[in-house]
Amino acid sequence: MELILLQKVTNLGGLGDRVKVKPGYGRNFLVPQGKAVPATKANIETFEARRADYEAKANQLLADANARAAAFDEASVTIKANASTEGKLFGSVGPRDIAEAFTSAGKPLSKSEVIMPEGAIRKVGEFEVVVHLHADVERTVKVEVVPEA
Repeated sequence: MELILLQKVTNLGGLGDRVKVKPGYGRNFLVPQGKAVPATKANIETFEARRADYEAKANQLLADANARAAAFDEASVTIKANASTEGKLFGSVGPRDIAEAFTSAGKPLSKSEVIMPEGAIRKVGEFEVVVHLHADVERTVKVEVVPEA
C-alpha cells in the first residue's frame, strides 16, 4: 500500500514522503489517525496544493512539543507504592501511574507518551523513564518509587 505522509512518523518518514507500508498498518493506523492518505493522483495534487499548510501545522506541533519538553528537563516525580520489606512491589508502577503523577504535579502527560522498554517497575528505587512528546522530541525523567509507610 502506497501512502503520502501528512506528518513525520518515527521510523517511517517525514512530511510529504511517499512510502510503501503493509496494508493493515496503513488502513488501521496511519489513515484513521490522520498521519497519511492513500497516494492516489487526486490526493497527490491536493497535497501539493496544501503543502504549505501541512508544513506550518508540523512546525507548530514541533514548537509546542519543544515548549512542553522544557518543563520536563530535569523533572522527577515520587510515587508511593505498596511494597514488601525486601523492596519488591505488590503490583507494579506502569505508564499510567507515571503519567498521573506528572499530571498531578502540574506537568500534563498522557500514558501513551511514557516509554518503558523494560516493562513496568516492580521494585523500590530510582529509575529513568523516557517521555516521547513528538517524533523528534524526547526527554528522560526520573521516577522514584518509595514504599508506603
